[in-house]
Amino acid sequence: MDNRSSGSGQPNFTDAARQALNATSDLAQDAAQRAKQAASDTASSMAGEVKQMLDRQVGTGAEYVGHFAQSARRAAEDLEQNAPQAARLVHGLADRVEGYSNDLRDQDFDAIVQATSDFARRQPMLMFGFAALAGFFLFRTVKATPSVRAPSIQPSGEERPDKGSTRSATSSSRNRSNPRSGGVDGL
Repeated sequence: MDNRSSGSGQPNFTDAARQALNATSDLAQDAAQRAKQAASDTASSMAGEVKQMLDRQVGTGAEYVGHFAQSARRAAEDLEQNAPQAARLVHGLADRVEGYSNDLRDQDFDAIVQATSDFARRQPMLMFGFAALAGFFLFRTVKATPSVRAPSIQPSGEERPDKGSTRSATSSSRNRSNPRSGGVDGL
């Protein structure tokens, strides 16, 4: 049997299979293109939403900085009678902080990132110093947090036989001699 078309004009199976394969390929390419476009649209939409959220956070940060400036002004007013020089210094600080707050309020996140990047290029050692200072404070904060003690593998009601009697005698003698421990003599 020959798969070619006969003289009667009927299509052969090879041509039909080729056409079906081409149609399927076209459909797959179209579906892939649509999926790619949908992913691109979703990514663009998400990027826009993230940018809006960051811009709102910049606005919130500017408000906090403004509140700090107001607090500094109130503190300066309290200082005016007792320490007028310190009050002038704090007023100057409050004015600068308020200016930074207003500048921050007028910028979006991209502008702040660009300004920070430009500053880092102009003053790399200062940025290194800020990073070192931030690292120091982070280290101190982490170090200051109480550590979680690992659970003991000893049963809570039992003491070790080799040190149990010595420890209880030592601790009771410490309690009697130390008035802060709440022992009998410390009442």
